[in-house]
Amino acid sequence: MLNKLSWLFFILLLLLFSLQTGCSKKPEDASEKINIRLKWLHQAQFAGFYYAKESGLYAKKGLDVTLHPGGIDFPAIQMVASGSDHFGVTAADQILIAREKGIPVVAIAVIYRKSPFVLFSLEKTGISSVVQFRGKKIGVKLGGNEELTYRAMLRKANISPNELTEVPVKFDISPLLTGQVDVWPGYSINEPITAIEKGHTVTLIWPSDYGVNLYADALFTTEEMLRTNPDMVKRVVAATLEGWKFAFENRDKAVEYTLRYGGLLNEKHERTMLDASYSLVVPDEKHIGWMDKDVWDGMYLLLRNSGFLKKDVDVSQAFRIDFIPRSR
Repeated sequence: MLNKLSWLFFILLLLLFSLQTGCSKKPEDASEKINIRLKWLHQAQFAGFYYAKESGLYAKKGLDVTLHPGGIDFPAIQMVASGSDHFGVTAADQILIAREKGIPVVAIAVIYRKSPFVLFSLEKTGISSVVQFRGKKIGVKLGGNEELTYRAMLRKANISPNELTEVPVKFDISPLLTGQVDVWPGYSINEPITAIEKGHTVTLIWPSDYGVNLYADALFTTEEMLRTNPDMVKRVVAATLEGWKFAFENRDKAVEYTLRYGGLLNEKHERTMLDASYSLVVPDEKHIGWMDKDVWDGMYLLLRNSGFLKKDVDVSQAFRIDFIPRSR
């Protein structure tokens, strides 16, 4: 009888010990399910995220991450603000616009510190600067940061919209290739590459040459997430930025991971996109993901002066750099 009681007592002690051990595990040991909403459809623009997921960098931080495609039907800010997703990727200027509307989202790292947005033409047209837009047909994507950047470039070059013909465009670059439009708004890591693949030589016109500098893809979350789970935020940022670092160091593997996320993706195109991204993600010696207050202030002034922001926004509350690792 005593023997049975002793064994029962021993088993109870083991159960109690295992429960205590389980409760005392560090957050890194737990597998926390995290949803990240990307800015656009799956492509090498997000190669660092795929690398962090597929190589186990997120898992090593105790994170079970699902990467969801974004786009028109699944805008990242709305998906994160509603609680459907925990983190998202969006254009940095959209963070400021969202905060003006009372949406409490905060950038915690910037992936593309030099925006890939460009205006570009076919080389045969001879158009290589904004001052040559006079009398030409210029494609314009209305309502977003593409239009904001385009109009800022016009102002910097002292060109009035009345001096040219604006043609509303979307994503299919056929009007440029067939000569219906002379200049196209796109991203250096995508549409110009497509034009080259179709046998055309292109000329890129960079906003930065006109003093227009906007951060592009920003990793963000909500104020509530920062307040209630800062440790998880730190782990997400660290693993994501490691993913980008290793993606550039192991590009073949990064492309392989990218192709897993899109059945119709072309390997050569995605590799070219990744190669073209390097100088935009790592434009200087600063850590991948880093953010400068001067750039955020400049974006704010550009939005305010262009009428994209109707009210004042506290820029200091729109981004946080304390989650970004300081060593490369």
